[in-house]
Amino acid sequence: VKETAFLYAISSAGLVHEISRACAQGRLDRCSCDESEQLENTKTWLWGGCGDNIRFGSKFTNKFLKRAKGFEKDIRARVDEHNSRAGIKIVRELVNKTCKCHGLSGSCTVETCWQQLAPFKEVGRVLKNKYEKSVRVIGTTNDATTDQTQLMKQRPHAPETQLMKQRPHPPETSQQNLSVPVGLTELIHIDDSPDFCKASRYSPGTYGRLCNKGQNCGSICCGRGHNVQKRMYKRPCKCEVIWCCSLKCKECVEEEDVYLCK
Repeated sequence: VKETAFLYAISSAGLVHEISRACAQGRLDRCSCDESEQLENTKTWLWGGCGDNIRFGSKFTNKFLKRAKGFEKDIRARVDEHNSRAGIKIVRELVNKTCKCHGLSGSCTVETCWQQLAPFKEVGRVLKNKYEKSVRVIGTTNDATTDQTQLMKQRPHAPETQLMKQRPHPPETSQQNLSVPVGLTELIHIDDSPDFCKASRYSPGTYGRLCNKGQNCGSICCGRGHNVQKRMYKRPCKCEVIWCCSLKCKECVEEEDVYLCK
């Protein structure tokens, strides 16, 4: 489902992001600052610039998430692997080159540059967008390598029968008309997500759920609207300090409106 795709992507992205930062901050013994050849990292330490070691972070994460041999034949394992790699690739794509000038009177006689990861909040925003656009895929058998399942996304309005694992089509049938390759940073899933708005084995639904009027009631309540209830609650009030070291308060009863999904 889409939620599982997001889970695999955000987990791998979080791991590579944290490892890369930890290397630059000196919190790991096995790595240090970024070692990219195109940057003058041999000089950056003199000026306090230390690049996030995205190369080591990616290598470590790929090794940590490495699957056992033979997973290529399992479509679900292939989907999970793809989403994990998509999370890593998105972190790499958001790396920025940061430079700092040094010289007399603000001149830039010496410039040092290093790699810097984007804040993880930005990574999460991109992955959230990818989650919302996650596509359903099918498993197809390559004519040349029949022992390996390929992932292809279904074109819009393709027949429902194509959602099943397909076998090679006869020469007169073009499979490209039925499906297209999956992008490297796309999140993909096999099964559609359940309806979380209604009570089921997967979710208690949103009936009676608390929401904030004007902010999220429309989405949380799935367009069904909401009811308004009065709720009484107690809170400390009219407090005074008793010398030397105590606080004495009265108990006040107040009323507030709460909004519950229909």
